[in-house]
Amino acid sequence: MSIYRLSKLLAPRSVALVGGSPHPGSVGQAVLRNIRQAGFDGPFGVVNSHYPEIAGLATVGSLAALPFVPELVVITAPAEAIPGLVEEAGRLGCAGALIISSGLGHGPGSLEAEIDDAARRHHMRIIGPNCIGVMMPGARLNASFAAAMPRAGNLALISQSGAIVAGMVGWAEQRGVGFSGVVSIGDQLDVDIADLLDYFALDGKTKAILLYVEAIKDARKFMSAARAAARVKPVIVIKSGRMAQGAQAAATHTGALAGADAVYDAAFRRAGVLRVADLRELFDCAETLGRIGSPAGKRLAILTNGGGIGVLAVDRLAELGGVPASISPSTRAQLDAVLPPTWSGANPVDIIGDADAARYAAALEILLADPANDAVLVMNVQTAISSADAIAAAVMKAVADYGATHRGFAKPVLAVWVGADPRTRAQLSAAGIPNYPTGGDAVHGFMHLVQHRELVESLAQVPPALPEEFVPAKETARKIVETAISEQRQWLDPIEIKQLLEAYQIPMIATFVAADADEAVLHASKILEQGDTVVLKILSRDIPHKSDVGGVVLNLTGVEAVRAATADILARARQLCPEARIHGVIVQAMMVRPKVRELIIGLADDPTFGTVVVFGRGGTAVEIINDKALALPPLDLPLARDLIARTRVSRLLQHYRDVPAVKPDAVALTLVKLAQMAADIPEIRELDINPLLADEHGVLAVDARVAVNEITRKFRGSGPANFAVRPYPSQWQRHIEVKDGWQVFVRPIRPEDEPTIQRFLEHVTSDDRRLRFFAPMKQFSHEFIARLTQLDYARAMAFVAFDGKTREMVGVVRLHSDSIYESGEYAILLRSDLKGRGLGWTLMQLIIEYAKSEGLKRISGDVLRDNRVMLAMCRQLGFDVKSNTEEPSLCNVSLRLE
Repeated sequence: MSIYRLSKLLAPRSVALVGGSPHPGSVGQAVLRNIRQAGFDGPFGVVNSHYPEIAGLATVGSLAALPFVPELVVITAPAEAIPGLVEEAGRLGCAGALIISSGLGHGPGSLEAEIDDAARRHHMRIIGPNCIGVMMPGARLNASFAAAMPRAGNLALISQSGAIVAGMVGWAEQRGVGFSGVVSIGDQLDVDIADLLDYFALDGKTKAILLYVEAIKDARKFMSAARAAARVKPVIVIKSGRMAQGAQAAATHTGALAGADAVYDAAFRRAGVLRVADLRELFDCAETLGRIGSPAGKRLAILTNGGGIGVLAVDRLAELGGVPASISPSTRAQLDAVLPPTWSGANPVDIIGDADAARYAAALEILLADPANDAVLVMNVQTAISSADAIAAAVMKAVADYGATHRGFAKPVLAVWVGADPRTRAQLSAAGIPNYPTGGDAVHGFMHLVQHRELVESLAQVPPALPEEFVPAKETARKIVETAISEQRQWLDPIEIKQLLEAYQIPMIATFVAADADEAVLHASKILEQGDTVVLKILSRDIPHKSDVGGVVLNLTGVEAVRAATADILARARQLCPEARIHGVIVQAMMVRPKVRELIIGLADDPTFGTVVVFGRGGTAVEIINDKALALPPLDLPLARDLIARTRVSRLLQHYRDVPAVKPDAVALTLVKLAQMAADIPEIRELDINPLLADEHGVLAVDARVAVNEITRKFRGSGPANFAVRPYPSQWQRHIEVKDGWQVFVRPIRPEDEPTIQRFLEHVTSDDRRLRFFAPMKQFSHEFIARLTQLDYARAMAFVAFDGKTREMVGVVRLHSDSIYESGEYAILLRSDLKGRGLGWTLMQLIIEYAKSEGLKRISGDVLRDNRVMLAMCRQLGFDVKSNTEEPSLCNVSLRLE
């Protein structure tokens, strides 16, 4: 349900507490005390039928007895009373309930199920149960049993753990860090992490969002919300259970590599969410992101009065992937003029142990003005020579002066004051300068900024188009899988696997199946005649790893050797695996490529996030080497390249010594093809190609396993049932005839359409731009168009139309659904010189058809009153047209789809 009515729970105008108690040490007493001490200034009442008054506050026996209808009902009552309380609140018209109580059970027939039914009947939202509560400093609401109310600030905290909430609030108070909101979500009966991500992403008081996650309930909903939030502000997550083993019994190498935590890591990366390892790092990350913006790059200048701590910081910077900023000749000359001759002359800029406030300020001003760095870390070791407080004051003034003249473009400045009084650190924090106990912590904080910027940039990348010749034989591949499922087979046989891969243009070595030695000799003879040697492999669906039973024999050079090896392989397999079903042997040519790289690529099925793509170093010791990376599909070439780059084996794909580089993008394109296969055939549950050989000529699959099964899980919404990230909806591509035989091709927009959009806008007049954007837009930045072209298809759609002959873009229509997926807002824009030819009517009909297919109940839009053509078309299409009472220049148009 996303943000539907959430504002009434997180910024309510009225509150009632059911279960307030006079008993010391009770949850009801603590929550009551916190609500009153926070100073909530709206109507507040306490419901308790056992006491006429509590702590001097008169109570009532029921919600109906209150003199007002509360928007938020806070419940600390016994579990068995809560379903009735929610039902009563719903009948009265309350917006929602915060259920702090626990012990409600789970599943059908439980108290929790009764509460859910009652809330749904009355369109109520529920936070909890089993949570510490909600703290919203801006609304002066502390409906929790936390020990203290956090100060107001710009960080939002969403946590599945009440203890984490209490710890974060305590830490924040010590560091002077404030929160825009703190929500403990407990069991997530209704309101979940995704809903709150949507809420705080749109909250103007929130600068960054912190998450503590134990498990994700709805992967597609979470990915959609996290990607949307990460585009507009930093989202930082800490995930517990990192050491859990999720793939010990996997039947394929790929499945074994795709451990549960590795999949979460891939999901966070795909969503643009910055993951940290522990609470210390989360605190440091909050310290950084809550005070300063991201740098333009990863070059850090370090200013210090101690060479040793400066060098340690540089070491940590290099270890984390940062770059020590160089000192340009001009900057060095400026520093020479204000520093003693004994300064370091390089980065770190060591200005010697006797440095005073004036020396620090002079050097910092020069470094802030130097374009060769992206941020500055100021470090100070307290000495008996110079006052650390005075130096801090000088640094704060220099940073403030610099910020005043570079508003919106100021470099980040970080600080480390070793041995300083806590008051000094508090002053630095108050001045907006994040500060840390050690240089390593500060460098980590800087790299958090860098990583966040890189994640956001990755979300806005424009991927290249795939080769036009890649047109998979989808129906051929689907029939192969459907046949196996109809025969109740879990595994495809080698011939089916080869046909499946070739349907997606993934080359595989010639493969034959032999039931016995005679058939093996027959197939081997053809291979030997071509001058190649022979490989034999055991064929059994019950033996997942052939080499474990001596089921692979290489480099056979004659037919008798083939005959003997076949008999030996079959006998050994029957002896070692007497229960296995033995179908014969696989016969292949021996591949002799001395400079080839052995890789593994594949698909695994995760119970939370669905299909996952795996890449790494291949071979029989793949799990031991454990050089792998994971990504959520769908993939484009940049995402596939990033997946490859996160492994050690990626370095071997480059040219080294006398070994030529692997053919450019051959491996990346194969990963994209594999992800497309998973989208087209969700019944593929596991797949691995091991090894996939790669060299300067391209790639070649040597061995592969494919497991198939009927789909048992489906994510919310349309699109492949197995994808947490909704892929490109190619089914909406179509050729349409407009008026007078004009042929146009219409398809969903793609990220690589950015240049096309730029050219299209050149053919739109300034007046038409004003009618569309409500402003005479003259220029469109990369960031602006990236948001138009890079859609989350789970939330939005845009159709672009191309002239059938010229292939030029001629129009675009888009629809963005609301947070509860009931209605959507449309917008349309046509080339100005092609208006009046029926294209607008055609595109509007298409977007209405799409909205109906998505289950939306209504579409609406805002139209300028002087856009008479658009208003006339809306009336013809059946839209209701009304004047906007708040903005006279606008009309609101809406169309019911039910």
